[in-house]
Amino acid sequence: MKRSRFAVVALAGLIVGATTVGTAGAEKDKPPIEIQILHLSDWHGQLDPVTVGGQLVGGAAVTSSYFKADRALNPLTLTLTGGDAFGATPPLSNYFLDVPAVKALNLMGLTADTFGNHNFDRGVAHLQSMVDLADYDFISANLSNLNSNLSGVVSPYKIYRLDKVKIAVIGITNEEAPTLVFPGNFGTMVPTDSVAAAMAARDAAREQGASVFIVIAHKGVTGSDGSGNATGPLIDFANAVTGFDLILGDHTDAQYEGRHNGALVVEEFSHGEAYGRIKLQVSQTRGRHVVASSVQFVTPVVSGAPGGPDQAIVDMLSPYRTQLNAIFKVVSGTATKAILRSDSCGTSNGRTCESLIGDVITDAIRVTYGTDFAIENSGGIRDALTCPAGGNSVCDPATQPPYNITNGQVFSVLPFGNLATTATVTGAVFKTMLENGVSRMPAVDGRFPQVSGLCFTYDIASPAGSRVTGAVRQAVNGSCTGAAVDLTAGSSYFIAENDFMALGGDGYPNIYGSSVTQAPLDSVVTAYVGGHSPLSPSLQGRIVCTDSNGATAPNCPVTLP
Repeated sequence: MKRSRFAVVALAGLIVGATTVGTAGAEKDKPPIEIQILHLSDWHGQLDPVTVGGQLVGGAAVTSSYFKADRALNPLTLTLTGGDAFGATPPLSNYFLDVPAVKALNLMGLTADTFGNHNFDRGVAHLQSMVDLADYDFISANLSNLNSNLSGVVSPYKIYRLDKVKIAVIGITNEEAPTLVFPGNFGTMVPTDSVAAAMAARDAAREQGASVFIVIAHKGVTGSDGSGNATGPLIDFANAVTGFDLILGDHTDAQYEGRHNGALVVEEFSHGEAYGRIKLQVSQTRGRHVVASSVQFVTPVVSGAPGGPDQAIVDMLSPYRTQLNAIFKVVSGTATKAILRSDSCGTSNGRTCESLIGDVITDAIRVTYGTDFAIENSGGIRDALTCPAGGNSVCDPATQPPYNITNGQVFSVLPFGNLATTATVTGAVFKTMLENGVSRMPAVDGRFPQVSGLCFTYDIASPAGSRVTGAVRQAVNGSCTGAAVDLTAGSSYFIAENDFMALGGDGYPNIYGSSVTQAPLDSVVTAYVGGHSPLSPSLQGRIVCTDSNGATAPNCPVTLP
């Protein structure tokens, strides 16, 4: 499974990217106390290993074995993550409402977590059940109305004492999180300014005797500038706060280490493909401040798991696997080729260009409900449609065509339980949808649209909101040779989308009040696959990027000729 990723420090073997910064005049009479931090970013309930560079990596049982070995070498350890450890999970967790993921994190020895947007995928009541199930702490510094919505959450920080060292851990939720989930799923909570919240929490923790300050933030690295410096919300946050020793990132599939305002800033690749083994050297002088810090990025290769996979986790997951196989390994259809999230746009997971899987999903909705057009936000598409080469809990390994598509794999693709919706809208409203979809380009963004029934062109150099330059209907054979689509208020079209978008999710117009809710999206796609196998989709130029400045790269993603 390939995802959009950015790395300032690239993987090189099993352990990479070690750096250390020391402070002159460190205590000479007594050696520093070494505190170990184990950190996972954006885990998303990845209970099974994933294939990375031709080898199996991660999974709960394997990662747990690595963690146990690390703790055996240094018991002065905190194990942390920064949100989205559950939510948008593979079927082995998702089908069981993410109970297996939280149980696995309990067995993996997680110390603390905070909230990311996907933790709210099923709403506040479900999130409360996850907080209740967890043996670890949830910490939140920047959610208003927290106590009136959730109980059992530590706010705004928690102090952990390891040996003589008091360590304050502060949790931060990304400010835009409510716009990334189903409207209403945050209850009355609203993320407040993360910088102000973190600084206030640090000051309060210092008053209570903490001397080491760590942030677990659901913010990530998203790219780099022309000089190769990392950019993104995590970097902006780290540059805006002071007085921290370690800032741990999350949310984006990125691997990064850097120094910002004296803090070591770290993020790892998502889904357990790597974890951070961080060392904080704390002086034994009065104040017990950090005099040096370093990180090693560890790839938890399955074949190298110390002592083998954690048997307690293997046993815990076994009954869930048995139940899942009976339902999800049923083959619903086949395809003549692998149907992936990313095809012509590299590693953006179909969030910057047309994708085969986007074509199939939108075709399924449009054909099923007989609409003129269909549109789907790429952020709602979470996996490849065909069984992967390494197999998984709902798919046997795919080695050659025809590739199987199982019920479980469709569920992996569309894990949020969204419903299809239909509505009649004017051409102007539909243009607003398309404009919203390309408004963040060239940035990778989940609102990027996949479409069916039409082909449209946009100018990436024009201001957001005024980029769509035209659209035509698709011909019967799928080619972009049909009549022009009138994108004005004087026309109307029957369209299909998911209920998240219809309710205004990802910035799309809220048309839910005039929409008709239909069947669950995954069941629509499963039925379409069964009725149209073998699938043999091809990229058709449904979304074409132009640049009025005359540049085709890097502003436009790679697209069909």
